Amino acid sequence: MLSFIVLLPLLVCAILLFVPHRQAKLFKIATLLTTATQLSASCWAYFKFETGKKTAAISQEAAYQLVEKLEWIRLDLGSFGQLSIDYFIGVDGVSISMILLSAIVMFMGAIASWNIQQKQKGYFLLYLLLSSSVPGCFVALDFFLFYLFFEFMLLPMYFLIGIWGGVRREYASIKFFIYTLVGSLFILVVMIALYNATIDPAKTAVQLKLANETSQVTPEMVANVQQQLASNGIAAKDQVHTFSMLHMMDQSNYVTNAAIGVKSSASWWGYSLRFWAFLALFIGFAIKLPVVPVHTWLPDAHVEAPTAISVVLAGILLKVGGYGLIRIAYSIFPDMALSFAVITGFLGMLSIIYGALNALAMTDLKKMIAYSSVSHMGFVLIGLASFTAEGINGAVFQMFSHGILSALLFLLVGVLYDRTHDRSIGNYRGLLSKMPYYGVFVMIGFFASLGLPGFSGFIGELFTILGGFASPYLPVWIVVVSTFGIVLGAAYFLWTLQRMFLGKYWVKNDLEWSPQLQNLDPREWVMLVSLSLLALITGIFPGLLFQPLTDTVNELVNHLTTFMK
Repeated sequence: MLSFIVLLPLLVCAILLFVPHRQAKLFKIATLLTTATQLSASCWAYFKFETGKKTAAISQEAAYQLVEKLEWIRLDLGSFGQLSIDYFIGVDGVSISMILLSAIVMFMGAIASWNIQQKQKGYFLLYLLLSSSVPGCFVALDFFLFYLFFEFMLLPMYFLIGIWGGVRREYASIKFFIYTLVGSLFILVVMIALYNATIDPAKTAVQLKLANETSQVTPEMVANVQQQLASNGIAAKDQVHTFSMLHMMDQSNYVTNAAIGVKSSASWWGYSLRFWAFLALFIGFAIKLPVVPVHTWLPDAHVEAPTAISVVLAGILLKVGGYGLIRIAYSIFPDMALSFAVITGFLGMLSIIYGALNALAMTDLKKMIAYSSVSHMGFVLIGLASFTAEGINGAVFQMFSHGILSALLFLLVGVLYDRTHDRSIGNYRGLLSKMPYYGVFVMIGFFASLGLPGFSGFIGELFTILGGFASPYLPVWIVVVSTFGIVLGAAYFLWTLQRMFLGKYWVKNDLEWSPQLQNLDPREWVMLVSLSLLALITGIFPGLLFQPLTDTVNELVNHLTTFMK
């Protein structure tokens, strides 16, 4: 099922390559049906996911469900050992939530793309490529496979912004590409270092003739291999190196002279190489999240991107950064994650306050929402830095909630911009009297985003703050100042609402645009109602998300604390 979700858009994209350009409507329908099928399959996978049972450690394959594993690349490197890359995918509570979110957002983006008029074949083929790479990041359990999907997202996003974006689209797309590529290079260096340091104990057992194939390898054989490895008893030519994230999480699989192993004394500028490896991963994923001060690509990309791509960018692409921190940086380097806890929390606090203050100062509605995304994603860092079950649960919930709400907000901006081609907050007054239904959805989006109880935004922020206060690693002042960001969020949302929608009706160039400021069309109704209901349902019934999350997060916290002991 996971392969079906990931590879279906690639198959459809390959078929559509042979369809003539003039069949514009066919590209739209095919993309819509493909993302709808992905959504259906993701819902099936989500409800198929078993919860409430004792799970294995996150470094064990038994902790994951819907697992698919095939040997993909195997090379004999002579005296350097064996290279092994697997097509290894599966989900736990964190990744299944992100898979569902990606399917929802990509489907809404496909509906929002319906009014694309130029170069439609190219647009929808690129959108399908994006629909494949995003869920691929969330299901990959092999670091090499994860990195392929992570890099694969760059190409379609670069062209979708650079060709179909606004006036400064080339600048925004190049800035996005450079920032993300630099972050990817940091991740690549660490991935190679981890590969050189880690072996696959099961395949190494086969290489040592302890078994004929991996299916015959027993836990005793694995323990035997790990003991030989610890005593430097396995020759380099017999070591089968791996990109498996699960093996990288277990220090028993590290070769004795590994420079980034826990027991390694290797250092650079007075800091261990594990410190630098974690820092490189943190920077790479922080750019994607994004975290202040490496956030500046985001407002430009949002402002210039077409509405549908802004929805996808804020709704799901930013979450790859948070997911990467959880799945890779924290799980493989928990000791370094702890040493960075105060820095991580401080950067989260800085993002919350700085993003909120910038949102308060913006005169462009889309840019205001872009900076609000920077602020809201700061709560994810606070939750992760807490090292508590409440905080990490809240961080994942916040990612899901922000995905739904940011998609809703950018769609609302698109509704107004499609009619007036003007996003300036100061050019509108009293819109509620002219567009009452639209105004209601704006109020839902704003109040849900500022953390009104009953909506998903409240739950995410509440649990990250609870985790922060319960954390023995975070100074209380960081959490207190971060909480003040909620007040600033209320300020910029309510002030925008008051300026644009309340009072006497007035719109700049009223004679030109007034006839179009009327009812929402059916396509807009479907998107806005669906996302509003999702924000409400997950706010009233947060257990729908917490139930699959709880077991995984508890095992993650146990992994972090056990490792540190």
